[in-house]
Amino acid sequence: MSTLIFGLVAACHAQQSEVDPGQNIITGQWHLSVNTGLGVMTNPLQGGDNLPLVLIPEVAYYGEQFFFDNGRIGYSLKPDSPHVFNLVAEFNPETRFFVDWHPSNVFALSSASSLNFTQNEQFEQQPKIAITELDKRKWALDSGLSYHYIHQRHVFSAQALADVSGVYKGWRAALQWQMHHNIGELRVKPSLGIWYKSTDLNNYFYGVTEKENPNGAIAVGSSWQPYAKIDARWPLNEANSVRFHLAYYDYSALDDSPLFEQTYSMTAFIGFDHIF
Repeated sequence: MSTLIFGLVAACHAQQSEVDPGQNIITGQWHLSVNTGLGVMTNPLQGGDNLPLVLIPEVAYYGEQFFFDNGRIGYSLKPDSPHVFNLVAEFNPETRFFVDWHPSNVFALSSASSLNFTQNEQFEQQPKIAITELDKRKWALDSGLSYHYIHQRHVFSAQALADVSGVYKGWRAALQWQMHHNIGELRVKPSLGIWYKSTDLNNYFYGVTEKENPNGAIAVGSSWQPYAKIDARWPLNEANSVRFHLAYYDYSALDDSPLFEQTYSMTAFIGFDHIF
């Protein structure tokens, strides 16, 4: 993968900033910022390269109801309320492990993504399969509804998205809690959440077809994927701040899939954020 991620940046993310109590979002204009520093996004798949994070973009635009936020587009159904409903669309983030320039890799610090109830003893007999040996996983466009409830410094959110591009023909849903807290001038934003991913989604991205495996196809069931994130900023002035970001995504429910080398993916970054 490329060692440099570059571009324009915005001050917010679709799952967070549109309801971020700590952001002063001005409607009708672009919000741009850029993060420079050192970091990495790990790839848990066999043969997948970790992504170095050096120059990371964020870009957003908020109209009265329409918004674009780091690769996600949406339409707010009830913008002036503690209960925020949005119609949203974005590229499915699972493709980021197979495609270098996926929006989830470009906007690495904003993304927003298991427990499997089915077991298959066939998995234990299968050797690991590198992603370079697989057929190409196509980009998929997901669309659905997101909901946010704001209570003081806490944001509770839920979303459900389905494949509208006909690529994997499945769906995913998530619940998340996020808090916005200040410790002196330090702004801390921890998040806890869990994704549910359907059988069709997991089979397409992490299953193996008969063409890809001479020992036969391997199916993957539905899963629950917990995650935890923390983002911290220390303002230096109005336009600049020191930024720290750490995210952990659990893929342990899919550990039996021959594609996985690790049971988790992590994103870690420390550097400087400049708002234009």
